[in-house]
Amino acid sequence: MSRAANRVGVGTRFRYDGESVEVVEMAATTAGNEVVLKDGHGRLLRLSLKELLFSDRAAISPDGSGPSADDEGEIASVVLGQLDAEERQKVLERAGHVREVLTGYRSGSGELAAGDEPKTAYATAVPMEARKAAKAAELGVTTRTIERWVAGFLQHGEAGLALRRTRSERSRISVDDRWVETAVEVMVEHTDQSRPSRTVVIERTRARVIARFGEGVVPQPSRATAFRLLEELERRHPLFRLSSKRNRDIAGRPEGPYGKLRPTRPGEYLLMDSTRLDVFAFDPLTLKWVQAELSVGMDWYSRCITGIRLTPVSTKAVDVSAVLFQSFRPRPAGRDWPRHAVWPEHGIPRTVLVDVEGATGPGLASPPLVPETLVVDHGKVYVSEYLTSVCRRMGISIQPARLRTGRDKGPVERYFRTLREGLLQVLPGYKGPDIHSRGESPEDDAFFFLDELEAIIREWTATVYHCRPHSGLVDPGLPGLRMSPAKMFEHGMARAGYIEAPRDRDLAFEFLQTKWRTVQHYGVEIGRRRYSGPGLPEPGLRSPYDGPVKNGWPFQVDPDDITRIYFRDPATRAWHTLIWEHAPSAEMPLSEDALTFARQLATSKYRFPDDRLAVADLLERWNLGLGTTIAERRMALRLSREQAAIELPESEAETVVSLTSVRKALGQDEQTAERREPDVVTETGDDDEADLEDLAGEDDFYADALEDV
Repeated sequence: MSRAANRVGVGTRFRYDGESVEVVEMAATTAGNEVVLKDGHGRLLRLSLKELLFSDRAAISPDGSGPSADDEGEIASVVLGQLDAEERQKVLERAGHVREVLTGYRSGSGELAAGDEPKTAYATAVPMEARKAAKAAELGVTTRTIERWVAGFLQHGEAGLALRRTRSERSRISVDDRWVETAVEVMVEHTDQSRPSRTVVIERTRARVIARFGEGVVPQPSRATAFRLLEELERRHPLFRLSSKRNRDIAGRPEGPYGKLRPTRPGEYLLMDSTRLDVFAFDPLTLKWVQAELSVGMDWYSRCITGIRLTPVSTKAVDVSAVLFQSFRPRPAGRDWPRHAVWPEHGIPRTVLVDVEGATGPGLASPPLVPETLVVDHGKVYVSEYLTSVCRRMGISIQPARLRTGRDKGPVERYFRTLREGLLQVLPGYKGPDIHSRGESPEDDAFFFLDELEAIIREWTATVYHCRPHSGLVDPGLPGLRMSPAKMFEHGMARAGYIEAPRDRDLAFEFLQTKWRTVQHYGVEIGRRRYSGPGLPEPGLRSPYDGPVKNGWPFQVDPDDITRIYFRDPATRAWHTLIWEHAPSAEMPLSEDALTFARQLATSKYRFPDDRLAVADLLERWNLGLGTTIAERRMALRLSREQAAIELPESEAETVVSLTSVRKALGQDEQTAERREPDVVTETGDDDEADLEDLAGEDDFYADALEDV
């Protein structure tokens, strides 16, 4: 049997610096073992044995046959790994026969001999040729086959007995390399274009080959051969079998090794992205079915969702800022959420609390943390001056992802898919991920309001997503332990030993939009709305700011609640609230979109409308006063309970709509009406069973509202 070792001593030959040398003496010194080498010219060289054996300058010259790294054959594990169970059994049987020929025992050792071993024909006293002939007669093969088995076993072991296979190479297509290179060039040029047919690629390749090399210089393959070649080139550069978008993604892959950011603690990286939901929603302002966009913030280390914002049609910069603010100040959890889905208000996981039952308060819907770096794409709302200025003020760096590279935000993209497969596809109004998967009329079933849908997503994220094990959350020290995002957050806290917390609750004002206006004797006018209140600078006082408006002052505006704006006194640095002159008639938060809609209604109804008349007419339309239909009363009630984008210090805590409201909207839960808070408007009768019995049916509940419009 061949050996992998080679004896090193006097007479052993080496290749040292490209020359053949021979060991003529070995000596043990105080510095270690040393050898004396002699080259072909008779020159002597003294080296340490360590350098001779381990230096890249020297290599041993074997004096016999044996395994080598440059052998043509494959290693034993590769050869045996290609065999199936039946072929492996045949190899084991052959090895037993060969060992019996060589030693007289199937196992190769007399200590493990069977009862009838050794047989007379295979005794060690019998000549080897006779033993081979006896084994050939026993198996019904030729003596040459047995000799080949023995030689293979002695040289390669059991791998030498494996069934010899011809290498499964596909028949090479005999096409000139210049034609192949030109075909690949044409295919690459169509990466950013619409998908061509194979015939177009072949014709353009032929024309380019003739124009580049001349007529008849490069042999042109036949049409069938060209089609087979394109099928083989499809593996190198996909163009025909996948979608055009997928082909562009594959072509845009980096050539070098993949790299990624590796978070080491919660809050180090915050992923933010927006997506168009695959479900319709109902807009309480226009009473129309609308597309809904979801913006979320995700802690990369734990995969916890720290902010959620659902907007109609499109996302604005203030919505992205609201998602970022929710990381600082999370929304309160629902009153009937399960205990495992609620985070303590201080943000520390319950497993590290001394007195778990002593923690009071409703808790939070997500863990609070201050991000260090935002990972966003190049959308206008994410690279806007508004968001970048907020991040610069908060000391948050922004790491933009590469263009059209979704893998840079892979975890949040995977959350969108999990949300679609785990929640959205079972909700009414689901329209599918693409136009080919869309139903006939999914909007006929869509009756969830935007705030209801946001509450559903928020509760599903807290109760299901945060508590379900995630395959991508692993600890290198415990690779077999699967953790959920909530457990991973606890693991990150134990690993880092701290979390970041906002230092000042008044930082919420800095997440609002800034409007520059001058101060007049009647107050401040923004969007044809007049505001006034204590703390407003005196008219004519020179502004210390050098803003875009001459002698202008900065005012913070919340687009979701235009009934008030906020001003900070530059001298005392205290914040003051300025009230809209028609805010008393609104009786609830009024968004800028709602006021625009009210003005349109008033313009079509009155000749000389004003904001007060428009708001009053809108409130009457929502049926908070006199009212008309139960459907519009419910819409008004939902609108009045809608949460603001950013919770300011003066605002009251919101009430998150739980998933029980989903069952109520579906007519499956009639007990939630009894659990309403006393301050919620319930006397309007939208949950009165007697009124509901007078309706044509639950399916036609919202049809009346559309007829009124």
